[in-house]
Amino acid sequence: MDLGLKDKVAIVTGSARGLGAATARRLAEEGVKVVINDINAEGVAATVAALKADGLAAHGAVADITRADAVARLVDETRATFGGVHILVNNAGFPRDTFLTKMSEDDWDLVMNVMLKGAFLVTKAVMPHLIEQRWGRVVNISSRAHFGNPGQANYSAAKAGLIGMAKALSHEEGRYGITVNCVAPGFIETEMVAALANYEKIRDRAIEAQPIKRVGRPNDIADAVTFLASERASFISGEVLHVSGGRFG
Repeated sequence: MDLGLKDKVAIVTGSARGLGAATARRLAEEGVKVVINDINAEGVAATVAALKADGLAAHGAVADITRADAVARLVDETRATFGGVHILVNNAGFPRDTFLTKMSEDDWDLVMNVMLKGAFLVTKAVMPHLIEQRWGRVVNISSRAHFGNPGQANYSAAKAGLIGMAKALSHEEGRYGITVNCVAPGFIETEMVAALANYEKIRDRAIEAQPIKRVGRPNDIADAVTFLASERASFISGEVLHVSGGRFG
């Protein structure tokens, strides 16, 4: 199936590893020229090298997306390297889990700044170019946690905020041929998750709660994002695609 993505240009934030790296690879396999963005310079270089080794078009851009000046340079570098930008995947984020009564202001600010402020800044910087060309795709990586998880007030709030932002922007930008959607992963086995001290307990509990009895894989998310970025999804906007093995609440 031709997804109509050949020679499009995508920025994937937080893509040095994990879901972001898998998503960038999947897009690149469809002919997209991908920009690997992260603050981890070593990880960016390794991911770009792995993609190029397989004959895929990739460029690394180390940038802190919580800073407007760094974001402006990221978008300018993308356009200078590949001649434009068509797709944005707001993937960057991480948890700082603890119950609210023990949550520090830094725990709150770090999570909200990277996931929500970062997504706001990059989307705002990219949007004028999408509007000018009257075509664009924005996909926010939310989470099943938007329903609310104990010990994740900050993370759940940020992931819910990404959904609200997507729904608002789908109304604002649809007239320009731009769609804005979310993918909400459930339990996905990434390097970061597998390294958790209580990984096996978390994994077993998640599988028990899911109708589909296996762990999620990064490519499950990458495939969903690639579909939403494609021409095949041109009439879908403001939606949340749960990739969670059938688990919602």
